[in-house]
Order: sequence, then structure tokens, then C-alpha cells
Amino acid sequence: RAAPASLVARFRNGHHAGRRRCMHKEFHGVFPYLVSPVDSDGRVMDDVLARLCDDLVAKGVHGLTPLGSTGEFAYLTHAQKRRVVEVVVEAAAGRVPVIAGVAATTTAEALNQTREWEKLGVDGVLAVLEAYFPLDDDSIHGYFAAVASATSLPVTLYTNPNFQRADLSLPVIERLSHVPNIRYLKDASVNTGRLLSIMERVEGRMEIFAASAHIPAAVMLIGGKGWMAGPACVAPRASVRLYELCRNGAWNDAMTLQRRLWRLNQAFAKYSLAACIKSGLMSQGYPVGDPLAPQKPLDSKAQAEVAAIVAGFD
Repeated sequence: RAAPASLVARFRNGHHAGRRRCMHKEFHGVFPYLVSPVDSDGRVMDDVLARLCDDLVAKGVHGLTPLGSTGEFAYLTHAQKRRVVEVVVEAAAGRVPVIAGVAATTTAEALNQTREWEKLGVDGVLAVLEAYFPLDDDSIHGYFAAVASATSLPVTLYTNPNFQRADLSLPVIERLSHVPNIRYLKDASVNTGRLLSIMERVEGRMEIFAASAHIPAAVMLIGGKGWMAGPACVAPRASVRLYELCRNGAWNDAMTLQRRLWRLNQAFAKYSLAACIKSGLMSQGYPVGDPLAPQKPLDSKAQAEVAAIVAGFD
């Protein structure tokens, strides 16, 4: 299916995303981690990304998150990142908040991205620390505190012990919770007990979002605000329904649906996350392309497995 004509026209006419003022200050619910469709010449495929965003909003998601892990931020140039953010902000058109990823190995580059994304019209930033050399807690705290000081927007911290060389420790999270605009934390560990520890430490100063590594219904039960995850790209309606059931305290129905959705997580745990989400979207008619090299696309057997699971949802 082609992208909506109105969306295509806005991009071709050069409408600048930054003209939209940020209106969303409170975040909750389901935020799909968007893929970054890039063609063989390195160009962001505007129309594909815009259509995906438009369809996700129409299916009820509560926000959009470009440049998360599923968005392959570590493999994109600055120009590609900027274009992804522009397209997503433009496609969202103020209907839902856009929380864009900020990730760098240097504080200077992180501040550059933060300021630039704010000018483009995002509603918040998702702060990620990429590290090559080991960093102590003071250095990690300094990085995230600097990002927060560079913007008036709400900041979401991102912690992922499985992939980050310099992760956020509990003492650092507690210190950062006292920074006024660090309002949220997205945890991608598999340790739900860690989430409880974080909640106790921050004493309500920071709200918690889960990732696909967690069981979202369980996180909602202990006080989570929602989840930011790649699988919501391919199962947005079911993800939103699960959130609504949890919010309404319909735990039996929520767990019935959660068990179905967990099949997605099990499949994605077997393969590369970005490759899985892109493969699933391809099976749904979104030509988002392969994961960026040196990552590999799924082989035909894995593609068929993912397509079969995704077919049971949106």
C-alpha cells in the first residue's frame, strides 16, 4: 500500500518538522520502537517510514520512538538519524508524542543530537550511552545529567545491561532521579526484581517503562507506565489492548493475551531484533529493507517462522 498522499506531499513540499510545537509532556502506554528503513544507497525511505507511523497511530499506539535499538541507531550516520527524526515528527503530526533516541560515545555529540532533535519538534528524548572505554559511575552520571541540562524536554533514561558497556547502576539512577526533567526510565534487562528496586529508589520521581525483554503485564502490575518495544511495530492493536486490560485491572484477560504476545518475544530472542522486526514488517507489506550491514537479514526459514507468528496479529 502506498503512503497517504497527504504525507508524501508534506515531505516533497519541504514542510519543516520543527514548525510543530511540542504539546505532549506526560508519557504512558505503548511506544513502538520504530525501524529505520534505509535503501541500498543509504537514503532513508521517507514514504515507508511515514506510512508505518501513520498506521501505528491509527491503530492506537500512545507514542512513537525512533532511533531506539530496533531503529539501529548504532549503524546510522548523523544525517540519517536526523532524517528519521524529521519524518517521524512530521508523520505523527502532534497526534502522539515522539520520543527520539539520543546516543553517542561523547557527551558533546549527545548534546548536539539533543538540541537538534528538540528543534525538529520531538516531545522527549531517550538517552543512551554508547561507550568504548570503561566509565565509572561519576562519568556515567555526568553524561546523562548533561543531556538533561541541554533540553527543556522530558528525558527518558535507557538501561540495557545486555548490550551497554557502561550501564546505569542503581545508585546512579537514584542520583539522576533528582534531575527535574529526567522523568522516565526504560529498562531492557530481564530482571523484574531490578525494576522493583529502581521504583523503591526513585520514590515516584521517575516512571518506569518496560522493554520486550520483560513481560509487560507483569511490569504493569508492579506499577509500570507502559513499554517501549520493537514487537509493538508488528502487533500494535494487540499491544494496545494488553495495555488497556492492565490499566483496567482485568488481569485474567490480560494474561491470556500476554501469553499470545509472548510468542513474538520468544521468536525475537532467537534472532537479531532489528532483523526480526524488519522481516515481520516486510511480511505485513512494509518494504523496510534489510538490517544495516554488518548485520545479516534472516534466512528463509527464520523469515517464514516470523511471518507465521506475525500473521496472528495485526
